[in-house]
Amino acid sequence: MTNKINQDDINKAVWNACDTFRGVISADTYKDFILTMLFLKYISDVYKDEYNKLVEQYGDNPELIHAMMSKQRFVLPEGASFWDLYEQRHQAGNGQRIDQALHGLEEANGTKLKNVFQDISFNTDKLGQEKQKNELLRHLLEDFGKDILNLSAERVGSLDVIGNAYEFLIKHFAAGSGATAGEFYTPPEVSDLLATILAPVEGDQICDPACGSGSLLIKCGAMVRKNSGSKKYALFGQEAIGSTWALAKMNMFLHGEDNHRIEWGDTIRNPLLLDKDGKHLLQFDVVTANPPFSLDKWGHEDASSDPYGRFHRGVPPKTKGDYAFISHMIETLKPATGRMGVVVPHGVLFRASSEGKIRQQLIEENLLDTVIGLPASLFFGTGIPAAILLFKKNRSDDKVLFIDASNEFKSGKNQNQLTPDNINKIIETYKARDNVDKYAYLATFDEIKENDFNLNIPRYVDTFEEEAEIDLDAVRVERLELKAELESLETEMAGFLKELGYGA
Repeated sequence: MTNKINQDDINKAVWNACDTFRGVISADTYKDFILTMLFLKYISDVYKDEYNKLVEQYGDNPELIHAMMSKQRFVLPEGASFWDLYEQRHQAGNGQRIDQALHGLEEANGTKLKNVFQDISFNTDKLGQEKQKNELLRHLLEDFGKDILNLSAERVGSLDVIGNAYEFLIKHFAAGSGATAGEFYTPPEVSDLLATILAPVEGDQICDPACGSGSLLIKCGAMVRKNSGSKKYALFGQEAIGSTWALAKMNMFLHGEDNHRIEWGDTIRNPLLLDKDGKHLLQFDVVTANPPFSLDKWGHEDASSDPYGRFHRGVPPKTKGDYAFISHMIETLKPATGRMGVVVPHGVLFRASSEGKIRQQLIEENLLDTVIGLPASLFFGTGIPAAILLFKKNRSDDKVLFIDASNEFKSGKNQNQLTPDNINKIIETYKARDNVDKYAYLATFDEIKENDFNLNIPRYVDTFEEEAEIDLDAVRVERLELKAELESLETEMAGFLKELGYGA
């Protein structure tokens, strides 16, 4: 079967594979099995495809074929291919075999896949007792072994087809799992908006210090390729949750983003994107993130003695880590080219105390460029409205643009969405950098200072709609006309009733 596959077909087939686990274990648990199997199937099909081509060319020289296969993008040791597992699916021990295959895959690919599968075990009691577990995994292997999921290069034609299927799955798992899943997924419209506004270009180093499954970084990479046709850029990220970090790594490879460095660890307590001596934070051209909102227990106890000096403007409150991420991101901007976009809850705009002092210093240092208010219920797991803060080094003026986009969106059952028109309006307003009635306002430093450095958007963008004046004389005339019409109808109705024998 070599006909080209389309995106909808592969999305539907992979989503249907989830039926094996539905009703048995939660989506938050089985998402790792589905996403990992998609990754293994893809690299196995590409490997098999390449191997068959080499056999056709050099069939009488197995040593040469072996040498050439060892230089493939991913090396698959004996027994570690999806097809090795598929052939043995009717035998006992599917869980153990899959885990061994993943371990072998890690070992054979050095630093590229190091530790990626360590938090993912198919040989788990969560799938039930051995017989049930074996049957579930047999069904899973058979689902991915169907012709519709033949992911050979000839059939797929583009890495984006597989990458998009991966994103499709992550989005649907996030939608179904609520807040915990939302921690690792930024809605594509918001990623598109950030990537467009930050405008990464050829040669840029781009970082997301709370990268989740990596979708925002991938959008930034796609923006460079769209604008310049170049793949000369580098993606950097850090993620605290091990299983989500593994998703980010697989997501990068499935989108063809091999030039990445994604670290596993807590960005605030233990930043790992450091220079060679390990004493200074790496700096980037573009820094962007959708960090967890108002994170409790973010590392307050050690912040005052931070070895990287990230909190010199002040230490954020113990139970709200928003400004911890903002402070970290600001310190990782390159002095000349650094630009930054971060998604925050609205409290970041106006909360006082230590947050107010940090906010004031950021404005006084002329780092804040734009505040964009977003609609409510855009993000999985929370209905609260969010905002985007844009910061820039080397600014040409000291004004701050406020955009109130909170009332323009497409309503959804569980999540609202920004439409392409909504996004374009925000982008055009951002580029024009001028006042738009009831939508945007370019505030001077003095105006913000007069507001005690409070960035609450309604202080700057007046969206109040005056009610039309009521013409009382017209209302009186209309009332009299309606009264006369009602009396006429009552008389007519009385006549009908009399004819029917009701009434006197």
